[in-house]
Amino acid sequence: MIEAILNSLKENQRFKKRIEYVKVLLSKEPIYKELEEYPLPEIKDYLLEKNIRIYIHQNEVIHRLREGKNVIITTPTASGKTLAFSIPIYERLGKNENATALYIYPTKALANDQLKFIKEFENLSKISFNSEIYDGDTPNHRRPKIRDSSRIIISNPYELHQILPWHSKWSKFLSNLKFVVIDEAHKYRGVFGSNVAMLLKRLRRILRFYGSNPQFVISSATIANPKEFARKLIGLDFELVNNDGSPKSKKYFIFYNPYYNGVEELSTHSETKDLFLFFIKNKVQTLCFTYSRKMAELIISWAKGELKESNPDLIDRVASYRAGYLPKERREIENNLKNRVLIGITSTNALELGIDIGTLDSVIISGYPGTIISTWQQAGRAGRGRDESVVTLVAFQNPMDQYFMKHPGNFFDKPHEHAIIGLENKYILYGHLMCAASELPVKFDRDKEFFGNNMGNILETLSNKKLVQETINGWVYSGKERANEIVNLDNISSEIFKVLVDGKLIETMDRTQAYREAHKGAVLMHEGDTYLVKDLDLNNFIVKVNKKDVDYYTRAIKDVEIKILSKIKNTNIGELSISYGKVKVNEQYTGYKVLKFDQVIGFHNLNLPSLVFNTKSFWFNIPNFTKNKIKKENLDFDGGIHGIEHAIIGILPFHIMCDRWDIGGISYAYHIDTNAPTIFIYDGFENGIGLVEKAFDLINSIIKLTHQLIRDCKCQKGCPACIISPKCGDGNRPLDKKASLLILEELVELLN
Repeated sequence: MIEAILNSLKENQRFKKRIEYVKVLLSKEPIYKELEEYPLPEIKDYLLEKNIRIYIHQNEVIHRLREGKNVIITTPTASGKTLAFSIPIYERLGKNENATALYIYPTKALANDQLKFIKEFENLSKISFNSEIYDGDTPNHRRPKIRDSSRIIISNPYELHQILPWHSKWSKFLSNLKFVVIDEAHKYRGVFGSNVAMLLKRLRRILRFYGSNPQFVISSATIANPKEFARKLIGLDFELVNNDGSPKSKKYFIFYNPYYNGVEELSTHSETKDLFLFFIKNKVQTLCFTYSRKMAELIISWAKGELKESNPDLIDRVASYRAGYLPKERREIENNLKNRVLIGITSTNALELGIDIGTLDSVIISGYPGTIISTWQQAGRAGRGRDESVVTLVAFQNPMDQYFMKHPGNFFDKPHEHAIIGLENKYILYGHLMCAASELPVKFDRDKEFFGNNMGNILETLSNKKLVQETINGWVYSGKERANEIVNLDNISSEIFKVLVDGKLIETMDRTQAYREAHKGAVLMHEGDTYLVKDLDLNNFIVKVNKKDVDYYTRAIKDVEIKILSKIKNTNIGELSISYGKVKVNEQYTGYKVLKFDQVIGFHNLNLPSLVFNTKSFWFNIPNFTKNKIKKENLDFDGGIHGIEHAIIGILPFHIMCDRWDIGGISYAYHIDTNAPTIFIYDGFENGIGLVEKAFDLINSIIKLTHQLIRDCKCQKGCPACIISPKCGDGNRPLDKKASLLILEELVELLN
C-alpha cells in the first residue's frame, strides 16, 4: 500500500517537483542469540509468556552487565534496549532482596512508560520490586515509604539535584544501589549535559560515602563519540554495544523541498499541511512533527478546515498533541493513536522519545529537527512493526535543511554529530562544587577525581565570596540560600532572569538570552505563544511580559569586538593559519528591528550595558594572495568573509550537537591581534563548553562542507539557505556570495 501511495505522490502535479530524493531502506531480518542460562527462572517464564526472543545485541548487553561492566547501548529506536538492560538488573534484584536500582529519564512521560514496563514484569513474574516514580509530582506523604521500600526508583535529573542534599534520608536505598540507568542519554549535551555530568559526579561521590559502587548503564541514540561521551558523562570507562540485531521493516524516506527551485511558492507549513492531508485521505496513519506548539495547533486547524469540505468523516480522527495538555488528555490521545482511532496527529517533539504509541504508517517531519539523531528518533515512530512505512522530511530555507536536500547521501552515510559535554567550565564547576560542599565536606585528596586538580583555586574563590568555609572536616557550604536552588541545570550563569506574566513564572533565561530575546519591546516566543516585553529589570533579574498575538517579530542588533588572550592549539598550512584558544568577547546590543515577514517595518535603539565574557574560539586568517584575488575580481572582500562566517555557524550542527544560537562569530578585514583578515567562531557561553574545541579538530571537514553548502545553493546573491543569518547583528550587510565562494575555493585547495 505504501509503495502505491508513494507512486501516487510522485505523479501528483502538486508534489512531484518538490521531491528531491527518495531513499528506500530495505527490511532486515532479526538476528537472535538466545541466552545460555537464566539465573532467575522467572525471567525465562516472562519471556515465554510474552513470546520474546533475545536479539544478538541484547545478549551482549546482558552478558557484559552480568560480568560487572559499565555499558553504553547505542542501537536504534525500537530495538529493545530497555529489555536488554532490565534483565540483568531484575536478576540481581531478584537474587538479592536488599539490592536497589535507580533509573534516570529526561521526561516524565518516559518515566511513566518505564514504570508500566516494570510493573508488567512484576505482575507476570510474581517478583515485586515495589517500583515507583519519585519526582516533583510525587505527593509528600508518599515520599518516605518510597525511599524506604522501593527497590527500583525512577526519577529525572532535576529531582536528583533536589534529592542529593537530603541523602541521609536515602541511606538505605543508596547503600544498596547496584545499578544506575541513564536512558535517552543523548539529551544530556551542551550546557544541560555538562551540568548533568557534574550532578552525576556528585551522586557518585555520595555513593562512595555509603560504600556503594554501582554499575552504570547508558542508553542512547547513535552518536559519533559514544565512549568519549559516556566517559565524560559519568567519569568511568564503558563497554560499547552497537551491533543491532532487531528486525526492520521496509521504509521509504522522502526528502521534500518547498525551495527546490530556490524560491518559495508555499511556506513549509502550508506544504506540511498539504502532505498531512494527502496521507490521511489515503488512509495512511500519520504523525506530523512540528517545531512549536503553535504550529501543531495551526496545522490541525487548517487541516480540519479543509476536511470539513472534502472528508467530514475524518475530522474527529485528527488531533494535536503537545506539552501543556493534562496528563489524562495526553494518555487518551496516545491510546487513540495506538488503537488507530486517530488517523492523523500533529505534535511537537513531545512524541519523539520512547512513549508507546504503537505502529504508525507515516511520519512527516516539518523542518529538520536540528540533529540527525532527532530526525532518526522521529522517523523511528513509523514502521515499528513488519509493515512498510514512509517518512517525509520537509525542508525549511536554512543551511542545514537545504544542505541535506542537496546532499542526501551525507545524511544516510554515518552518524556525524558529536555529543559535547564540557567538564572544564569554571562556572559550572563553581556551582557543583558549592553543592557538593553542602552535601558532604569537600577534601582535595578525596574529591579531586570528581572536580579536577583546579578545585583548590575554585574553593578559594568560593571562600572569598563567603559561599564555603574550611573546617577541620573539610570545606563546607556557608551561603545563605540552599546551594542547589542557586544552581540551575539548564544554565551556566548564576544570573538567571525570571520571565513573569501577571506575576506568574513562565520560563527562565540567562543574561545573554535576556539581552537577545527579552529586551524592552521584544516579541518573546514561549511554547508557540507570543508575548510583548514590558520591562527588563537588570537589577532584580526579572522580565515582565504581556501575552499578545502580534503579526510581527523583533530581532536584536549587536556589535561584537573580540580580543585574543592566548593560543592553545595552532595549525599552519602555507599562508593559512588555523588556531584555537582563549578570547575576550565584548557584545554591545545597540537596538532592535521590528519585522513583518522579512520586511523591516521599524527600528528602536537599546541602551543596555555591554556583555563582556571570556570564552574559547577558533579562528583562521585569509591569505593575502586570496584577498588580492578577490579585489582583482571587483568583489566585496568584507562581504565574502562575512558570508563564510554565517555559513560556518549554520553548518556546525552537522558535526556537533548544538544550536546556531550556542555559537557566535565575527569576521574582520584586518584584526590587530593576527595582523591579517580573520574569521572568529566562538563558544557563546562564559568560559566555553567544548563546542568550538571539537570544531577546531574537525575544521577541514567544516570548511569543505561550508564550500559545498554555498556552491550548491541555487540563489544568485545569497539567501537564508546559505549565507543570510537570522541572528546577524549587522543586518546581513555586507554579504557577497561570489566572494565567499571564491575564498572557500582557495581554502579548500590549500586544505587538500
